[in-house]
Amino acid sequence: MAECILETEKMVVLQAQLGDWDNLNHLLVCKESKKAVIVDPFFSEYWLDVCSSNGWELEQVWLTHSHWDHSKGIDGLKDRQVWVHRDESLRGWNGPSNREWVNSANTSVIQKIGSLEFEAHCTPGHTPGHMTFIGEGVVISGDCMFLGRCGRTDLFGGDVMSQRHSLKHLRTRLSLVPGNWIVLPGHQYELSDGTNPTFITVESLLSDNEALKALDDDETWNSLEFLSFDDSLAEKARREKARVDVE
Repeated sequence: MAECILETEKMVVLQAQLGDWDNLNHLLVCKESKKAVIVDPFFSEYWLDVCSSNGWELEQVWLTHSHWDHSKGIDGLKDRQVWVHRDESLRGWNGPSNREWVNSANTSVIQKIGSLEFEAHCTPGHTPGHMTFIGEGVVISGDCMFLGRCGRTDLFGGDVMSQRHSLKHLRTRLSLVPGNWIVLPGHQYELSDGTNPTFITVESLLSDNEALKALDDDETWNSLEFLSFDDSLAEKARREKARVDVE
């Protein structure tokens, strides 16, 4: 069930946990125009119903990245503006997107929905064209940055050095926004204090995020256990890389 986690004079933000991996989907609605954007939809029908029942127009889809669990829902939204970064093609993405971001790593462009304005930052590392959205009191970080740590870099197209650069870029940018802005990640994971929130403030993130705290020390950064895992996804990534290297 979608929950309203933020309402301002200009915007409504709904969050819902959907799919096999409990992905966090986020719907941003401009109150003035009643236009909405869904970020990383898992079920298109779900969000179309939410918008229809509230009198909102689902105009755009923004993908933080093209992994299956973040892009599954776009098949039912092909008639909308579906945005993804061009560099996602480097990991084999050829999905039904019809708009592209082309900004280089750790730079941003302006992305609008109605009268709302966001910075669309290219933050590679988890994938080659991962995007993070900052503006209007929220930070939508996808799988680049979770609340207590960061995303893994051992999947096909991932790169640990790029991830570190992207996190440094985000740390610098977020140090300039109000501390009470909220961070909305792509997944919910337990924090070191045992709590399991689906969003926290920027102030808390900058203070407590394990990956951000490790950025300035090579030994600490290289010892982070969540940058890679020995699991079936990692094995699949190794096979995909081997296939590309042969070709």
